[in-house]
Amino acid sequence: MPVDALGAYDDNNIFARILRGEIPCKQVHETPHALAFHDINPQAPTHVLVIPKGPYRSWADFSAKASEAEIAGFVRAVGETAKLLGLEEPGYRLLANAGVNAHQEVPHLHVHIFGGRALGPMLAR
Repeated sequence: MPVDALGAYDDNNIFARILRGEIPCKQVHETPHALAFHDINPQAPTHVLVIPKGPYRSWADFSAKASEAEIAGFVRAVGETAKLLGLEEPGYRLLANAGVNAHQEVPHLHVHIFGGRALGPMLAR
């Protein structure tokens, strides 16, 4: 069910629980500011999520409240993860949903990295 991108952070969302080690994940990469892991419902041959380690609900929340080090560290972790996955040469897609209209499902900022095949048009029409 889609969630609002605004409002108070929910410490019990699934990504917060993954960060605390309460729920296992198939980890790809970890830095001081981010964690990357395989999506449990992949939509492409390669489908990895990258999440910041701080309590940020959306890009708006993250860009307003995160430190410069957190922002730089998170953005770098997305690029590092794509490189580790071998996606730089063939190409990949990044997607970050924010709010109900974008169908954000977890109230914690996350970037999807899709790759492993030609992905087709960006939006269904």
